[in-house]
Amino acid sequence: MEKNTATQILDVAQEMVRNRGYSAFSYADISKQVGIRKASIHYHFPSKDELVKELVKRYREGMMRACDRIAQSNTNPDQQIFQFVDLYRNGLKDKQICLCAMLAADYAVLPQSVREEIQTFFQETEAWLTKLLQQGCDTQKWTCQPEQEAKGLIAMLQGAQLLARCATDSTTTFEQVVYPLLAAKFPSS
Repeated sequence: MEKNTATQILDVAQEMVRNRGYSAFSYADISKQVGIRKASIHYHFPSKDELVKELVKRYREGMMRACDRIAQSNTNPDQQIFQFVDLYRNGLKDKQICLCAMLAADYAVLPQSVREEIQTFFQETEAWLTKLLQQGCDTQKWTCQPEQEAKGLIAMLQGAQLLARCATDSTTTFEQVVYPLLAAKFPSS
């Protein structure tokens, strides 16, 4: 099945933002990769800000679908933590980090509508993770404060992605940072 033009534009823009950041890509860059004129991009996304807002919305919705799949996987909370961690680990294979982490670095120059989408991404991800951690506290007898742990885990994963991105073997570096900390915090993991 052939992708429609708007989806192709979003796919290319997402790869660029996850690799370069907000300020380091343009419609000319997208035009070259998709093989269309810049005017065609403007037809679908009149401004870069609108494109990035839609990009973050799509990424946020994709993350929530992935989290829902994890929640419905019929695995216990410690296995679900690792499935969640893999969402961050897997992007490193393509030298990409979390879209919202990359955009957060440019937060001061982003329009308010994009900032709001990024905030929603973090709020939804944190809420989902808080619920999972609470289940772990209830069923696995973890000693934790779910809301604080969720914030800390997200920060750790995004920081580990940044560190790993600079390493020769990014996946191994990510695992060396994250897995020992998870094992120490969630002993049944």
